[in-house]
Amino acid sequence: MTDALAIARDLIRCPSITPHEGGALRCLEGLLSASGFACERVTFSEEGTPDVENLFARYGAGAPCLLFAGHTDVVPAGDEARWLRAPFAGDVKDGFLYGRGAVDMKGGVAAFAAAALAYVKEHAAFEGSIAFLITGDEEGPAVNGTIKLLKWARDKGERFDHCILGEPTNPQTLSDMIKIGRRGSLTGTIVVHGKQGHVGYPALADNPIRGLTKLLAALQDEPIDDGTEHFEPSNLEFSTVDVGNSSSNVIPAEARAVFNVRFNDRWTHETLGTEIRRRCEKAAGESVRFTLTFAPSNSSAFLTTPGPFVDLVARAVEAETGTRPALSTTGGTSDARFIKDYCEVVEYGLVGETMHQIDERVAIADLEGLTRIYRRIIDDYFSGGRI
Repeated sequence: MTDALAIARDLIRCPSITPHEGGALRCLEGLLSASGFACERVTFSEEGTPDVENLFARYGAGAPCLLFAGHTDVVPAGDEARWLRAPFAGDVKDGFLYGRGAVDMKGGVAAFAAAALAYVKEHAAFEGSIAFLITGDEEGPAVNGTIKLLKWARDKGERFDHCILGEPTNPQTLSDMIKIGRRGSLTGTIVVHGKQGHVGYPALADNPIRGLTKLLAALQDEPIDDGTEHFEPSNLEFSTVDVGNSSSNVIPAEARAVFNVRFNDRWTHETLGTEIRRRCEKAAGESVRFTLTFAPSNSSAFLTTPGPFVDLVARAVEAETGTRPALSTTGGTSDARFIKDYCEVVEYGLVGETMHQIDERVAIADLEGLTRIYRRIIDDYFSGGRI
């Protein structure tokens, strides 16, 4: 199973910091096309965002189609002098492969590529098809990547039955966790309007901070909900509270706060926004003047209901590790929020402990273990199994 290590090293050596392709897609395309995958590189553009190059590859034309989705773009390395091993050297040391993207998520891409290439070599004429959907802007604005590549593929007549997204889902070991959904994200800004004045003459002013504290309490004192069958309770956190005032003897004219809610499948953006506004209006009464605005968001809560496909992936993990993984909807957002509109999707990948950190690294044993799990998933999927 050392092929996964070789592929991962080659990908890490491509400095593909979002939105730059850095040679990573070219590397993967060459590998897949040499084994019979039909590959297309597609660049998408949108005003105000950088152009992004993406890769679509498919082996076979029939159904069912198992899709692997991922990204080869990475976050910046930061201060490279602080790395023990150079972030784009792909060094191996003491059983670990070092480099930016080793975990998030060039290692996952490499593992699935190694598994898929081994499968098509042994089963050149299997019934069905394997596809890769690899983006270059997952770590960026996510505007010119997966969401557009999926639409482009659909318009070309491509259809997918099930998808594995190779994000690093495991906290500590490969047996820990499969993601079967994600919480939604909603960001809002509250501005309370007062009247500026001298602190010595409060009757001539209207301090907005008093009003803001009422609204903050109204949004925090009562839980948004108590969770659902597969989701934890929705959670609201304030990220900034600001009055923009540098003087200690001036009552400010405005006070503002920014918050983010990670919400479960009980809510949509619209229904949650309505509930937040209701709570604010109740707390404000007639005395607090405020405006509430919400930032645009494409991050809705979704769930892949446990069933045959989820069970197939869980069985593969258990067969290779000896432990049944938990089914989880925790964490931030991912490109699965776009894929779920096209087919069932689950997320399963490496241990994410060092993702985005200095000295990001993956245990070679985990890289090879993930390759075996992916290969078992592919074998079971196309063996006329239980999907």
